[in-house]
Amino acid sequence: MKRPDTELPENDLIAAARTGDRRAFAVLVKRYEETVYRFAFKLCRDRDKAEEVFQDTFVNVFRKLSSFDGKSKFSTWLYSIVTNNCLMKRRKRRMQELEDPLENLDHPPMGADGHFARQVDSWPMTPSEIVLGKELNDVLSRAIQKLPDDYRVVFVLRDVEEKSTEETAQILNISVEATKSRLRRARAFLRNELTPYMTTRKKLP
Repeated sequence: MKRPDTELPENDLIAAARTGDRRAFAVLVKRYEETVYRFAFKLCRDRDKAEEVFQDTFVNVFRKLSSFDGKSKFSTWLYSIVTNNCLMKRRKRRMQELEDPLENLDHPPMGADGHFARQVDSWPMTPSEIVLGKELNDVLSRAIQKLPDDYRVVFVLRDVEEKSTEETAQILNISVEATKSRLRRARAFLRNELTPYMTTRKKLP
């Protein structure tokens, strides 16, 4: 009996999709749609932007699947595409803000989908006695948005997505040493940003 497409190994699905099999491609999208959207949201910090990146990513995958050589994991290749799409949109937005400095002055509000709370739980950077609540989430979210793009991407991949240093370097096409350096600077920046909040929190009765 022929196996349903949904049960095919990933390599078989990719091979079929590369030949133009739309059903195989649809299964790939289904397998990775949550991962792609979640990661896009963490990088873009905006629902609408994340949805645009989600759509752009799978359009890129459909068009460029023939260039995937299998030397890296398919998920690594996907993370690279998401990262590039999100950074391109941020650069475009910055150019628009330079043209109209009164536009988009406020950061987008934090989504109520639980994604960011899970990010904080997986980041063992703060003292264990601090209760992680919405207030800290908001403070940390604003701090992450202040990070330069290169540092924020490394921080999200390493400390939120829990990718290895080697895979993070591969996704971003930079050296392992550059990855480590950017992560150290990102963590130092965030600690500095959170210090006033931590100090005030400790003084509360």
